[in-house]
Amino acid sequence: MNQQLSFEHMKLEVKEQVGIITIDRADKRNSMDVDSWVELEKAIQDMNNNDDVRAIIITGAGDKSFAAGADIRWIRDRVPLDIYGSAVQDVLLAVYRSYKPVVAAVNGFALGGGCELMTACDIRIASEEAKVGQPEINLGILPAGGGTQQLTKLVGLAKAKELILTGKVITAQEALNIGLLNEVVPKEDVLEKAMETAVLLASKPPVAVKLAKIALNESATADLNSGMALEKALQAVLFGTKDKKEGVDAFLDKKTPNFVGE
Repeated sequence: MNQQLSFEHMKLEVKEQVGIITIDRADKRNSMDVDSWVELEKAIQDMNNNDDVRAIIITGAGDKSFAAGADIRWIRDRVPLDIYGSAVQDVLLAVYRSYKPVVAAVNGFALGGGCELMTACDIRIASEEAKVGQPEINLGILPAGGGTQQLTKLVGLAKAKELILTGKVITAQEALNIGLLNEVVPKEDVLEKAMETAVLLASKPPVAVKLAKIALNESATADLNSGMALEKALQAVLFGTKDKKEGVDAFLDKKTPNFVGE
């Protein structure tokens, strides 16, 4: 089933149980203004509420940029109180906490807020030409969409300090080497590989995927005892699902399971 949904700054499509969100501001290198962030949050909500969607892809229009960060013209005129009213963190948390897995198809620059958006996704696949970084320091500001937190968890404090304090922009291969990306492919294969990964994720039992993601996200902040207690509680929930019975029966009977999300 293919389904087209309409936004001003985003293109949404659903196919093969995968919701594809394309940031559609190629003429501005897919930089994100306030309206774009609001639309992205709405798009994530729509995909999470759509029963035809089991996995999500976020990508950028064209082949030059995934998301080039915030619109600099917007930053120029902002004052301190504007930051407290900004919804950017809420949007990126919505991506991070999406109960359906999110794949970033990074088809070009992922800078500033674009890099933060990329790191909020569960799996990150980039083109060989992609470049990523948090260059906010060069504007006299810092990454405030979760960049100081997420980047540190993914690459470690030492490397995060190097990238954020210098504003260095690195290649896709460098990002892969430090664990910031999961895979690097030729630019013409980025969306295809992301789709292949998303379809695989969509084939898994939805409730188990959702709860496993919760446990994994909590592992970043929970102590070992608390994390294992949560793990046990979530496992108890899964042992009562139809999909657990389906998965076990299919394995024993050497059949392909049909997971229904219950």
